[in-house]
Amino acid sequence: MGCIPSKVAENKSLDTHTVQNMTKLPSKGSQHRPHHEDFSFLASETPFSVSEVESLYELFKKLSASIVKDGFISKEELHFALFRNSNKRNLFVDRIFDLFDVNRNEHIDFGEFIRSLSVFHPRTPEAIKTRYAFKLYDLRHTGYIEREELKEMVLAILVESDLTLSDEVVETIVDKTFVEADSKEDGRIDLEEWKEYVEKNPSLLKNMTLPYLMDVTLAFPSFVLDAEKEESH
Repeated sequence: MGCIPSKVAENKSLDTHTVQNMTKLPSKGSQHRPHHEDFSFLASETPFSVSEVESLYELFKKLSASIVKDGFISKEELHFALFRNSNKRNLFVDRIFDLFDVNRNEHIDFGEFIRSLSVFHPRTPEAIKTRYAFKLYDLRHTGYIEREELKEMVLAILVESDLTLSDEVVETIVDKTFVEADSKEDGRIDLEEWKEYVEKNPSLLKNMTLPYLMDVTLAFPSFVLDAEKEESH
């Protein structure tokens, strides 16, 4: 079974309180560049450097205008930001969007964008990746992963990976996971059980890391060059 995504240090987790206390970032429809202090603040809250945050702002501007030019990233635009493919839509992407749309306003602003990408950064602690992966599987927000939820996410991951398995194989994967993870044998997996399961199966967090985020300036050189040209004029 594959997994999905998380953030920078235990005290740097993505939550509403943190976002509400951020330096004010551009409002809807605003075309103004965030202040340098905004970049510095976001860099201090994530594994990104100030220059990388500035470079990602150039990426953010392009992505937020790729469908509707409103200064925010929609669900479709987030799919491209995370997986470099805007054609596929599935439950996997919807869950990622829901997790990082902290304000629950159907779009992602620049602060949320940086924090959402930081979850997938190679230097983000596994403990945080584990916690956010759990939230992704907890579709009903009950604090538990139930069998049907796990099956839905397994199917979504298979679609995202362009893999096709028979219903029987999928059922076997789900059954095996519950046998190994549901140590309390109550028909559901809580966070502690999930943590123990991930510790034994670290490959579950593979899809929680995007290696190219280790060096944003190399991953997105065109955006960096565009930013330098703008600053030189």
